Amino acid sequence: MNERSAFSIKEFSERSGLSVATIYRRLKDGSLRSVQIGGRRLIPADVERELLAGEPGSRNSDQAA
Repeated sequence: MNERSAFSIKEFSERSGLSVATIYRRLKDGSLRSVQIGGRRLIPADVERELLAGEPGSRNSDQAA
């Protein structure tokens, strides 16, 4: 099984149909969750599933690696 656990902002934009600007706006207002690993901001795959189910992530969560 080769399932992704997180996506870059650009990848999430392409997969979700949301613009990059909309994603950043939703990250800023807390309606999408993300993690920071090193210098990269990633959106967990479960956020994509929540968005498709109509339950978008509700907060940002930073994790440094």
